[in-house]
Amino acid sequence: MRVFSRDKNRLSFQITLTPTLSRITGRGGRRNMRSPSCRSPLNSCAALFIQLCFPNRFAKIGRVIHGKCLVVVMPAYNAESTVEKTLREIPEGFADHVVLVDDASRDQTAAVAERLGLTVLKHPKNRGYGGNQKTCYREALLLGGDVVVMLHPDYQYSPKLVVAMASMIASGQYDVVLGSRILCGSAIRGGMPIYKYVMNRILTLIQNVLMGAKVSEYHTGYRAFSRAVLQTLPLEENSDDFVFDNEMLAQAFYFGFNTGELSCPTRYEPESSSISLKRSIKYGFGVLPMTMQFRL
Repeated sequence: MRVFSRDKNRLSFQITLTPTLSRITGRGGRRNMRSPSCRSPLNSCAALFIQLCFPNRFAKIGRVIHGKCLVVVMPAYNAESTVEKTLREIPEGFADHVVLVDDASRDQTAAVAERLGLTVLKHPKNRGYGGNQKTCYREALLLGGDVVVMLHPDYQYSPKLVVAMASMIASGQYDVVLGSRILCGSAIRGGMPIYKYVMNRILTLIQNVLMGAKVSEYHTGYRAFSRAVLQTLPLEENSDDFVFDNEMLAQAFYFGFNTGELSCPTRYEPESSSISLKRSIKYGFGVLPMTMQFRL
């Protein structure tokens, strides 16, 4: 595990809602924007009553990780073949909400997610990877999330680590946690293309030098955040493209949030999402000027 921290003044940021969304709740129901969340007093009292009356059988009902509300968000695009097995490996009884945002997929991703009982939001037009995450985090905050874990529904990262990552946040030790494919040393064995591995190492080295940080990789898509991070960072001002991830992490460093890493095995399967070499090069050239903005 590696940690980086820096003290800076933190700024607050008002997040606004995007009205052009189609919202679906699990099992086909509709939900109002102001429906009760996991912070609802009624839900909390009901959960407490059950825990007191049935302490053994119902030991894990709502807000079980240090009393924090855990929301798992999935930014999805054409993930109908992998979303179910991704969901099945998330440890049961810990997540208060699992939200999938469908970025105008061409397949049945939203329908599959709805059948599985997830909260589903649909973009009428493709907004890009960064735009998808913005919707994910807005919804997580609306649901009262204290800890938010972003998990790709393409089964590339291990869903079994959701609780471990969330616990690192909920314990108060960290504000940001990264699931690192590099620390475990199995990225290439897991199928990561050689050119992506090489670019990952080169970009990470440059970024660590420029930003005075020491993390194993900046480019993982497996991340966990505290509520304070999501409320502080100017997410709506960031890119809607893939560089959004790097902007968010650089801003977290700049504002002095404590960052930890967790070793995470990865798997690159035919159905796993992956950007092309051309897009990877474009991404790399986008990362470097962004990093310069936050250099020491």
